[in-house]
Amino acid sequence: MPSLCRDCLKTFDTGRRCPACRSPRVVSHPELFDLTIAHMDCDAFYASVEKRDDPSLADKPVIIGGGRRGVVSTACYVARIRGVRSAMPMFQALKLCPDAVVIRPRMEAYAEASRAIRAMMEDLTPAIQPLSLDEAFMDLSGTQRLHGAPPAVMLARLVKRMRDELGLTGSIGLSHNKFLAKIASDLDKPRGFSVIGRGDTADFLRDRPVRLIWGVGDAGQAALERAGIRTFADLLRWDRDALVARFGAMGDRLHDLARGEDHRRVSAHEPVKSISNETTFHEDTADPDLLDGHLWRMAEKVSDRAKAQGLAGRVVTLKLKRADHTGLTRQVNLRDATQMADTIYRRARGLFDQVADQGPFRLLGCGLSHLGPEAEADRSGDLLDPGAARRSGAERAADRIRARFGPDAIVKGRALR
Repeated sequence: MPSLCRDCLKTFDTGRRCPACRSPRVVSHPELFDLTIAHMDCDAFYASVEKRDDPSLADKPVIIGGGRRGVVSTACYVARIRGVRSAMPMFQALKLCPDAVVIRPRMEAYAEASRAIRAMMEDLTPAIQPLSLDEAFMDLSGTQRLHGAPPAVMLARLVKRMRDELGLTGSIGLSHNKFLAKIASDLDKPRGFSVIGRGDTADFLRDRPVRLIWGVGDAGQAALERAGIRTFADLLRWDRDALVARFGAMGDRLHDLARGEDHRRVSAHEPVKSISNETTFHEDTADPDLLDGHLWRMAEKVSDRAKAQGLAGRVVTLKLKRADHTGLTRQVNLRDATQMADTIYRRARGLFDQVADQGPFRLLGCGLSHLGPEAEADRSGDLLDPGAARRSGAERAADRIRARFGPDAIVKGRALR
C-alpha cells in the first residue's frame, strides 16, 4: 500500500514507521498518490499565532476573545481539552479553565500569517480557493509533472514548511472532491493528514451523521431530523425527486452528497461574499446592555476582518434567533461602502432596535456583505451625522495605536458590557 512519511517525506510501501527516519507519522492509503483535491485547515490558528509570537504562552491555555463578559472567539487545544469552545461565554470558559490567558484578537497579525501561508500554497498550484484566513481548498491536478512528486507529498511538504518557517501547523484532508476533502481535514486534528478515497467513500459515509454536511446548520439539521434523516444511510433511502419535493433545491445536493458526489470545482477566483460574526448564548437573553455589548464586539470583529482583507461592504446584516429557534434577519443598504466598526455597529443597532421587543434571543449575529476593495470605503461621510467623520478618524487612530502597542492599548467602554 502506498505510504508517506510526513516528517522526512519519504515514500515507501506499507509500514508503521518510516524506514528512513523511523518516524511513526506515516499516512497510508491505496489511492494516496492518485487523489488531487485537498483542504488545508490551520490548527487553532489565532491561538497558534499568539503562541508563536509570545513563546511564554507555549504550554499555557490560551483563549482569544473579549473581556470577562465577552465570548470565546477561539481557543488553543490545551484550553479545548478543558472544555472551552468557540462562542462560549467568557465567564463560563474561565470557570472551566481559570488559568487561561485571554487575548483580544489581532486581526492584522493573523492576516499577515495567512498571506505567508497563501504564498506557500501558490508554490504548489494556482487553483486555491480560500474559505477564511486559516483554511483553503486546493486542486493539485496536473502538478505531479511540475513538482516531480504526487500531490500527497507536496501537501506534506506544505505543512512541514508552515511548521519550520512560520511556526504554525495545519491539518490536511485529501480526497476526490471538496466535500470529502473538508470532512477529512477535521478527522485527525491537530497536525492531521487524512485520506478518503473513491473506493472507501460509501463505507466511510454510511453511518456518519448528516451534520457533517457543510452548511447544514441547526435549522437544516432539525428539518432533516423531522424527515427521519439522521445519518447518510437514512439519506440514501430517499430518491432525488422525493428530496427535491421535501427540501427544494437543496434536495439535489443532498442526493449527490449522500453518495459522496460533489461536482463543484476549486475556484481560485471566487470572491469573498460576506464577513460575519455570530454567537449562541448559553442562556436565552433579552438584556439590552448584554446584547448591545455583544453587538459592538461583533461589529469590531467584522470590521477587523474587513480591514485585514482590504475589503469594505455596502450592506449591514443583523441576524437573530429566538428561544423557539425561529429566526429574524434584517438588512440595511449603505450609501457608501464601509469597513468601520462604528458604522457597522450603529447600522446594526438601528436594525436591532426595530425588533428588540421580540426577544429573548438565543443567537445574535452581525455581518457585512456586497464587498469590494477598501478604496471605495467611507468616501463621502454622513451628512445627517456630523460626528461620523470625527468618530471615523478616532477609530483609525485607535487602529494605529493597537497595531503599535498591542490590542489592549485602547478598549472601548462599550466592549466591556
